[in-house]
Amino acid sequence: MSLFKRFNFKVIIRVSFILVTVLLLAYIFGDDRLFFNQIILFILLVLQVYELIRFVNYTNRELAKFILSIRHNDFSINFRRSKIGRSFEELHDAFDDIIQSYEEAKIEKQAQFEYLRLVVNNMNIGIISLENNQNIALMNKSAERILGVKGIKNWRILEEKSRSFTAKINEMNESGRRLIEISIQGQSHTLSVDVVLIKMLDTQYKLITFQDIHGEIEQKEIEAWHKLIKILTHEIMNSATPISSLTETMQSVIEADGKAKKVTELDDETIEDLLFSLKTIQRRSNGMLTFIDDYRRLTKVAKPKLEKVNMQQFLDSISSLLQAQLKKDKIGFEYSVDGMDELMLDSALIEQVLINMVKNATYALQNTKDPKIVVKGYVENNKKTIEITDNGAGIPDKEISEIFVPFFSTKKDGSGIGLSLSKQIMHLHNGNIRVKSEVGKGTSFYLVFNG
Repeated sequence: MSLFKRFNFKVIIRVSFILVTVLLLAYIFGDDRLFFNQIILFILLVLQVYELIRFVNYTNRELAKFILSIRHNDFSINFRRSKIGRSFEELHDAFDDIIQSYEEAKIEKQAQFEYLRLVVNNMNIGIISLENNQNIALMNKSAERILGVKGIKNWRILEEKSRSFTAKINEMNESGRRLIEISIQGQSHTLSVDVVLIKMLDTQYKLITFQDIHGEIEQKEIEAWHKLIKILTHEIMNSATPISSLTETMQSVIEADGKAKKVTELDDETIEDLLFSLKTIQRRSNGMLTFIDDYRRLTKVAKPKLEKVNMQQFLDSISSLLQAQLKKDKIGFEYSVDGMDELMLDSALIEQVLINMVKNATYALQNTKDPKIVVKGYVENNKKTIEITDNGAGIPDKEISEIFVPFFSTKKDGSGIGLSLSKQIMHLHNGNIRVKSEVGKGTSFYLVFNG
């Protein structure tokens, strides 16, 4: 017999007893001889009605007890210990199974939470979860170590303990990524910071992740200096060596036994050799001066004057500047703008970057059948991008990592500062240059603007 049927049967039995009692009470009602019997039947009737109400309400009481046990996380309740009777065994078993499942789910959830907290605490990246811009819901050990604080649960307190860090974060507003320089306990640190807004259950969280990359930057700076010194040394030696050699040769020509020869002792051939040597020295000296001037230009890039620029008009002007030369070189040129009507930039500096990119592409298109350059402006992943693509020779993998190094060039007459200067200009625009190339198929440069 099912639980529902057993419940109905017991209700019917109790109602039947109540009806019998009511009929008996009605039958003897008014008979003075059975006065005490009437009292007994009346008391019995009250008890039967109470028992019926108690029996019917039992389910509600058990359900309320079950809900309260879940609400207060009280898993000690065992409905199988009930002494009410066997009519509600299935209900008790169901309640017990649900509570056991809920307890197991909570234990599993707690284990996952502890595992996640262990992972977060052992990450080498600082993590701070800020609730409603006030309460610190989470700060892992790496964050405490980097900032030199411990056990802080309020953003205002952290502002007092680490003013330089919190001030930079507040400047970033809702979200973003940037490098920040801060001072912690008198030491300078460079942090790579990423801020993301998350909304969960009507609560706003600001997730702040950061990593101290001061050591990595110092290492990269040392490597960059080594590369730069190597290139500078190479260029200077290329000019200084022939100058020194020619000077020594000229000295040997006009000297004899440690004394200068007389003019009458110099023939026309000797004078021609001296003139040739002097011209060579002048040419190499001018080359060195040009190299030094290029280095000066690379280290003194003007701060960009940002303004809203209409991208269609901007690319129109670039096309007008380059069209004649590209037509002369028989190179196809296309440009388009999709979803990027305006862009904040210094038009003069970015024009310089684009012209340099197109000239590099022109060099790469030598000996290419149906040479073509395509410039496109579009928005991708919320970042405005200008793409310059050619179908030229491509760049070998071994040169990809070197092309942005100052004075590195694959051209015979190249200065090697064009791409370095372009990358510096893009950094000043809070952007970057990416490159993708395949030998024999072409190269694409991407000017990515983060702002």
